[in-house]
Amino acid sequence: MKIQTTRKANYDHNLACKLGDRMINGQGMGDVSKLKYGLCHMSFNGCEVISVYNALRYVGKPQPLQEVAYFLEKYRMLLGFFGCNMFRLGNALEKFGAEYERISEVGDTPAFIISFWTGRPFLSSAHTVFCVREGKRIKVYNRYNNCDTVRYVDSPEKIYGKHKPLVIYAIKKK
Repeated sequence: MKIQTTRKANYDHNLACKLGDRMINGQGMGDVSKLKYGLCHMSFNGCEVISVYNALRYVGKPQPLQEVAYFLEKYRMLLGFFGCNMFRLGNALEKFGAEYERISEVGDTPAFIISFWTGRPFLSSAHTVFCVREGKRIKVYNRYNNCDTVRYVDSPEKIYGKHKPLVIYAIKKK
């Protein structure tokens, strides 16, 4: 069996997958889990791609997930085993016309992408999600791999736990 790692091979594979026209939750479920990023399926390493996709939909500049993944393949880490370089997500937001600002604290930011450790730093995986404030609650997209619904939390700390977030992008909606 030949292992194909090229951006073009993944893009061609991904075009064959039909996705709905909606925000994505549960990267390990449904058709999105079959898409490829690097050497893996997006169910394993696609959270950064999905967070950018969801942010673009939120700001009214939707792009096919396949296009977002193709662009972000340039920034995959260790052939995609560690997903995408979360410090480069701004490049994709900029390319697709979304306004953003990299910030150090969530504060009262209305919409943001946040990357954080899922457990102990460097001994666990990192996860990236897109979030939108709704009143006193925060709507978290793609919070869990096996949950296809949006999740709500009452504070940013409930997203990232006791460890400092790795990177935060404030998403600006015109």
